[in-house]
Amino acid sequence: MAEPFILCDGLVKIYKIAGLEQVALRELNLSVQPGELMAIVGASGSGKTTLMNILGGLDRPSAGRVLVDKQDLLRMSDGQLNRYRRERVGFIWQQSTRNLIPYLNAIDNVVLPMTVAGKMKRSRQHAAELLTLVGLGNRMHHRLSELSGGEQQRVAIAVGLANDPPLLLADEPTGEVDTATAELIYNTFRTLTREMGVTTIIVSHDPGVARQVDRVVAIRDGMLASETVRQTVVRTPEWLAENGHAASSEHHAVTFEEWVVLDKAGRVHIPPEYLEQVQIRGRARLEVTADGILIRPAEDGAERSQVVVAETVTETQKSGGLRGLFGRRPGKKT
Repeated sequence: MAEPFILCDGLVKIYKIAGLEQVALRELNLSVQPGELMAIVGASGSGKTTLMNILGGLDRPSAGRVLVDKQDLLRMSDGQLNRYRRERVGFIWQQSTRNLIPYLNAIDNVVLPMTVAGKMKRSRQHAAELLTLVGLGNRMHHRLSELSGGEQQRVAIAVGLANDPPLLLADEPTGEVDTATAELIYNTFRTLTREMGVTTIIVSHDPGVARQVDRVVAIRDGMLASETVRQTVVRTPEWLAENGHAASSEHHAVTFEEWVVLDKAGRVHIPPEYLEQVQIRGRARLEVTADGILIRPAEDGAERSQVVVAETVTETQKSGGLRGLFGRRPGKKT
């Protein structure tokens, strides 16, 4: 496997609010391969936006290590971090007002980041190429008021790619569009991954994003909880015939497999609905079986332990209390 493009090792982020510490990330570990299209999902407050801000150089971690394209973000000066944000990362926000200048047309919006970075040579040609790549080659001279929400978001993607960053971060890019438009936006991300090799991370609340990307990691309580991988399985005509399917050529089926993630300390997040279903609260018993590790409620074992203790105490009382156990009364000198 290639060296990771992104490596988070024991990442910790602590915020201080009104004198109280709030832990947003708890020793989070994550690796992302070059050119990967992946998503990060999680409930509000889970830490996914904090992680995106750190990867984008908008925030600094409190501890741990974060490498992006072999650059250690924790060791960068403020000036180096500003340059990293400008040249190495493209941002796409959910609200179009954060992505675009409303009084400029599409191509001028894309040219603007190149102008700020001092890349004036071929800027309009490059902007036109990017807008064509996202499917807006015939709309590049339209103002934002003349573009639909989905078209505006695709302009925003072109803006994010204006300075050819190797990393693209998208925060809920389909949160304000309909299903059909969202499909177009995801198709655009897949095209960029294939044509430009850009590494794309999408932050989303929608668990259905797994059908649009190569991999989904779920964050819960500031830690990686699970990982879902999209795989394409080739079904040969022989396999289809053996399993009762009529087909004259091979068939490609898409499957999704979800795993829980263990950190370096062996900690694992178990979905709350699973724990509730088997009535595990507070403590559990672990057993190594032929198929793996079995987790069972601890109540039965605790009750048996209490019975054994009670029987021991009863026998002790019959034999003379603590003197029967230790051969002398506590506190009495011999």
